[in-house]
Amino acid sequence: SSDVCSSDLQTAKAETHDLTIYVSAPASIFPRNQANVTARMTAPIQTIHVRKGQVVKEGQSLATLDHRDLDAQRADAQAQLADAQATLEKTQAGTVPADLDQKRGAVQIAEAALNQTKLSLDRRTQLFKDGAIPQRDLLQAQTDHAQAQTTYDVAKRAFDLAQTQTSEREIRSAQARVASARAKLQLTETQLTFTEIQAPFTGTLSEQNVFAGDLADTTKPLFQLIDLAVVNARAQVPEDQAPRVHQGQSCTFVPVDTALGTFNGTVTVINQAVDAQRRTIEVWCEINNPTGKLNGNVFGEVRVLVQQVPKAVTVPISALEIQQGQTTGSILVVDDKNIAHRREITPGERSGDLLEVRKGLTAGETVVTKGGYALPDGTSIELEKSAEEKDSKEDDEKK
Repeated sequence: SSDVCSSDLQTAKAETHDLTIYVSAPASIFPRNQANVTARMTAPIQTIHVRKGQVVKEGQSLATLDHRDLDAQRADAQAQLADAQATLEKTQAGTVPADLDQKRGAVQIAEAALNQTKLSLDRRTQLFKDGAIPQRDLLQAQTDHAQAQTTYDVAKRAFDLAQTQTSEREIRSAQARVASARAKLQLTETQLTFTEIQAPFTGTLSEQNVFAGDLADTTKPLFQLIDLAVVNARAQVPEDQAPRVHQGQSCTFVPVDTALGTFNGTVTVINQAVDAQRRTIEVWCEINNPTGKLNGNVFGEVRVLVQQVPKAVTVPISALEIQQGQTTGSILVVDDKNIAHRREITPGERSGDLLEVRKGLTAGETVVTKGGYALPDGTSIELEKSAEEKDSKEDDEKK
């Protein structure tokens, strides 16, 4: 066997640890809710009620648009509605149009003619009974009366039908005018509500793009509103690690600026699509942020707790030698005679710089962590004495 100087390599003891296994990925902070507040109509901005950076409540007025033209339209619509309602009331009270008057006159004329023929018929009937006139004159009187009766019946039916149809038609027309006027008024009042720009939710104004006097443009946001009471750390988890992540798991966000501290949350969203360029899956870690300590776009790392391994035998990851594509690996174990032996082991989970050894090693054994690559089995190793051992040796020599 050959000897290797201890300065060329490093060793460590296999130890027992309770491992907490995380899936880690870079992440950025996004607000739970974010909205670009835009006007729904084009008009000059009359008043700005808030300022950038201010916390606003849901429904709070942010700005007021000039609405003098809409006030005039509303007044006009109210007048039209009042006129239409008056017309409807008048129609329902029985106002009869001119053509109905004509038909009523025709009935009255027909009725007078019918009465005249009735009197003539009665008179001629009596005269015929008395033998004063021939039967021909009686028949003529009967025919005239029958014709007058027919004329009256036709005029009466025409009047009754016109009266019914005209009344219903006029009422429906008046009702339609009332509905139209009311709809116009409602439209104007709805447009008036658009002149008050309101906050869609409680949050902080992160952007203010306009001032009083500016023209509100429906295509450009007036304000940007964000809700930082709850934030999402959106992480890009490597594709091969994503299957270990599930909704409801605990997660932690660690900002690059460690002075901010760490923030605990819960996995709420796991994207079902893989990013074709980065080969990652987006995972959201939802974090309560009531004090607003976490701002939008803060960068850091999300760690998702996926497993806990109690009493695991661990060694530094640097002790493992593993061939690509293999599930097992080897480490150099130093025996009590300082002889290094290469041993096949079954690696398990990784946690930070530690590697779980599931099979092939027991706690307390010494392993080579540096300088052992390609070292032959059976190499004798001169281990450097600890500081305590050196001090004891120096004391013995002085004596």
